[in-house]
Amino acid sequence: GIGKSTTSQNTLAALADLGQRILIVGCDPKADSTRLMLHAKAQDTILSLAAEAGSVEDLELEDVMKIGYKDIRCVESGGPEPGVGCAGRGVITSINFLEENGAYEDIDYVSLRRARRLCLG
Repeated sequence: GIGKSTTSQNTLAALADLGQRILIVGCDPKADSTRLMLHAKAQDTILSLAAEAGSVEDLELEDVMKIGYKDIRCVESGGPEPGVGCAGRGVITSINFLEENGAYEDIDYVSLRRARRLCLG
C-alpha cells in the first residue's frame, strides 16, 4: 500500500503520547489492524471468540480487548474471508458488543480500521 495504516497507527501513537485515550477497532477480516500497537501479528477477534464461547453474549470485554502501546485499547472484530460473506455484519455485531460493554467510556478517540472494500449493507 501507500502507508495508510502506518500513518494512522503513528498518528494514534502520537495522540497517546499526548495523554489521549485511544481505542482502535479493527474491522478487517484479516484481524491485523492492531498489530503495530500490540507488536504482534494478529489478535483473536470478537467473532472467533464468540464462536468458541457459543455467542457474543458469552464474552466479557476483557476477553476481546488487548492493551498496546501507551495503554491504547485494541480490539479486532473479525469477519468472513473476502468474497465469502458480508463483513459488515460482523462489524455491526462487534460495535454493538463494545457499546453494550462500556468500551467507549473514558475514551478520547476511537479509530475504526476497515478493509478497503467492506460491505456494510
